[in-house]
Amino acid sequence: MAQGLDARAVTIYSPILDKLALVEERLQDLAQTSIPELEPLLDHALSHGGKRVRPALTLLASSMIPLESENPIRMATGVELLHLATLIHDDTVDDADTRRGRASVSSLWGKEVAVLLGDYLFATSATLVCDTGNLRVVRRFAETIMELASGEIIEYFNTFNPQQELDRYYDRIYRKTASLFRTASETGAVLSAANEEQVCALKDYGYNIGMAFQVVDDLLDILGDEAELGKPVGNDLRHGVLTLPSILLMQKYPLENPIPDLFSAPRQDESLARTLDMIRNSSIVPDCFAIVRDYCDRANRSLQCLPSCDSRESLETLADYIRERSR
Repeated sequence: MAQGLDARAVTIYSPILDKLALVEERLQDLAQTSIPELEPLLDHALSHGGKRVRPALTLLASSMIPLESENPIRMATGVELLHLATLIHDDTVDDADTRRGRASVSSLWGKEVAVLLGDYLFATSATLVCDTGNLRVVRRFAETIMELASGEIIEYFNTFNPQQELDRYYDRIYRKTASLFRTASETGAVLSAANEEQVCALKDYGYNIGMAFQVVDDLLDILGDEAELGKPVGNDLRHGVLTLPSILLMQKYPLENPIPDLFSAPRQDESLARTLDMIRNSSIVPDCFAIVRDYCDRANRSLQCLPSCDSRESLETLADYIRERSR
């Protein structure tokens, strides 16, 4: 089982714990390679993998309509490898020294090696997805890689740009985060031979959960502490990235917010502290909470056409869990 699963996650994953353990085994098997130079890199990248939310989504969606097949395991493993590849590339672009409280690949082995390792994991994930033999799933997976990359490009070219609209933000977090959540649940449904209404329901669920998940992360970057986050509070703003709380601050206080000063940077620490204080001491935080709750409510409503079962209950509980993270 993946390290880092708390008791709540184990409860949510209970219908698919045995299958998630198989995904974990496959991830660890991939670290055993005949290429000695790769072994320490893969061991570092594939261990300590967090809560494995995305592969769990694939397995829960696929078990909604039980079908004896190895394909959901293959797909769930591919989904997690794609996620890990994007984290390695993100850390490389962002010059991040740590990830989940551990040294990043780029800080240990350099940017060149990190890019190559990310590429290796991308290719490995694609191989697993091709092994499902399902063209619809393969195409969706390829589209997801395009969306993830375009989200990174959009973010990169808009860093330190204080003139950003909410619609652009929502499009960016769909591409960078929710697209993979959507793919995880949608492909799980396709590979279990669910009907089209059920596939669409689980696709919508994944989209809404992914959007809620990212907004919560953006909130925690403002409200959390460094020990919890594994990175400095306000890290997005330090790197010139506007998220929902900071965009709402600019809309609410167009003439007196400190973000333009922060981005021009002569007194960055002072401007950052003022920005965080203004967000925390305004209606912005509860407004963001309301947006998270709305996404979670939409996610659970999308499940109404699905049969009542343990997996559906777990998906509903997962939405509740994400909602609670925003309180």
